[in-house]
Amino acid sequence: MPDTADPIPAAVAALVPRLREICGEDGVLTDTSQRRVYDSDGITHHREVPGVVVLPATAEQVAAVVGLCAGAGVPFVPRGAGTGLSGGALPHPEGVLLTTSRMRRIVEVDPDNECAVVEPGVTNLDVSRAAAPYGYYYAPDPSSQQVCSVGGNVAENSGGAHCLKYGFTVNHVRGLDVVTPDGALVRLGGKAPDAPGHDLIGAFIGSEGTLGVATRITVGLTRLPERTVTLLAAFTSMDAGGRAVGDIIAAGVLPSAIEMMDALAIEAAEAAVACDYPAGAAAVLIVELDGPAAEVEAELAEVTRLCAAAGSFETRTAADADERARIWKGRKSAFAAVGRISPAYIVQDGVVPRTALSEVLRRITELSEESGIRVANVFHAGDGNLHPLVLFDDAEPGAGERAEEVSGAILDLCVEHGGSITGEHGVGVDKACKMPRMYSPDDLATFDLFRRSLDPEGIANPYKLLPTPRLCGERPGVRTGVHPLVESGRAEQF
Repeated sequence: MPDTADPIPAAVAALVPRLREICGEDGVLTDTSQRRVYDSDGITHHREVPGVVVLPATAEQVAAVVGLCAGAGVPFVPRGAGTGLSGGALPHPEGVLLTTSRMRRIVEVDPDNECAVVEPGVTNLDVSRAAAPYGYYYAPDPSSQQVCSVGGNVAENSGGAHCLKYGFTVNHVRGLDVVTPDGALVRLGGKAPDAPGHDLIGAFIGSEGTLGVATRITVGLTRLPERTVTLLAAFTSMDAGGRAVGDIIAAGVLPSAIEMMDALAIEAAEAAVACDYPAGAAAVLIVELDGPAAEVEAELAEVTRLCAAAGSFETRTAADADERARIWKGRKSAFAAVGRISPAYIVQDGVVPRTALSEVLRRITELSEESGIRVANVFHAGDGNLHPLVLFDDAEPGAGERAEEVSGAILDLCVEHGGSITGEHGVGVDKACKMPRMYSPDDLATFDLFRRSLDPEGIANPYKLLPTPRLCGERPGVRTGVHPLVESGRAEQF
C-alpha cells in the first residue's frame, strides 16, 4: 500500500501516466517513502519532499519530461548525485525532480583530441579512470569526486583542491548537449577547445539548473604529469601556515594544490580516518607539485625551505602513491569526519584574497568565541577558497539559529574583504539572500533577464540562485520542534 502522508499535488499527479510512458514504470517514483529519499542534497538542513521523482535514461527522455513540464506549467528541478552543498538540488514540493543518475555512459575517450564525451551521471573520478590508459586524466577534482557526477559539476561549476593550477569545471568543458526549459535539445560547442560565437557554454556552467539540463558533456583531458610530489607541513599557528602560503606564491611557485586544515579539522580527521598528521599541529598545509621531474624537484626544495622559514616544525614528503593517498585521506574526508565531533554542522563556502586570509581567519575565530559556536577550517589556501564548518548541537534550542548567524557573518566577512559568497559550492537556496551583498539591483535584474529569456515561465529550478521575496522573507535553519504537517497527521517525521 503506498504511503500517502505527502500527497502528490494534483497538477503533478496529472502528469504521472505520461511520465511513466516516457521513463517506464521503474523510472517514476510516486510513493512517499521513495520520494523522501530525495528530499535534500548534501546540505540537509533544507528539505522538501518532491512532488514526483523521475529517472530518465536518455537525452530524449529528459527532453520529453521537460517538454511535458513546460506544457503543463509544472516546475522541474534537475539533480545529479545529490552531493551539492548549497541546496541547489532541493526539490520543489509541487514539481518534478529530474534525476540523471541513470545516465552513466562514457560515450567516448578521444586521446587524439584530448577529450572525452560523457553522460551527466558519470562520476567525476570515473572520467580520470577511463582516460588513464591513454596517459590522461580529468583535472577538476572536488573532494566528493568518487561520487559526485559530471552533470552536477557542470551545474555548480565545481572546482576542487587542484583548481589553483588547473581551474574549475568551466575551464575544462568544450561542449554540451542541453535540454532547454521548453524541452528543446540543443548542442553547444564540441570537441574543439574554443567554440566560435557567444560563450553560451560559460553561461550555462554554474547556472545551477536554472537554464536547463545537460545531457551530454565533452570535457577536455589533461596529460598525466611526469612527476607528482605531495608534501605535508605542520605549523604551531594558522598565521604561520598562512604566511607560508603567501611566500610560496610570491616566490613564483605554482603548486597544483595548497590545502590547509586547522586543529579542529585535524582532530575530526584523526577521529574518522586516523590520518596520522603531526601531533600538536595548529595547522597543516598539504602542498602538491606536479610537472616535469626536474622542475618538481627544484620546486619541492624551495617549498620545503619556505615552509621552514615560515615556522613549520615538521615536513613530510610522500615517497610513493600510497603515502600520497594517506596524506590526502585526512583532507578528502574532512567534511564527513566532522560528524565524529559534532552532532550537526553547516558547510560554508566563501572566497577571500590570499592577502586577507590571516585577518579573516582571526575574525572567524573571534566570531566563534563570541557566539560559543565552534568552527573548523578546511580550505583551498592557494586561491583563498574557505570552507568553514560551523558546528552545533541540533538538540539544543537555538543552536541552529546561532550557527546560521555565524555562517552568514562569515560570508559577510568574505564580501567585506573583496571576496565572494561562493567559490565552488554554488548559491542554490542556501545563499540566494546573500546575492544582494555582492550585486546591485541592476546586476540582479540583468541576471534575471537573461534567465527569463530562456525560461520565461520560471519553471527551471525556481527559487534558486537569485533572491526572491519568498526566500528573503524566510530564515533557513534546522527545525527542532514538531513540524506542522506532523502535528496535523499529514506526515511522518524520521
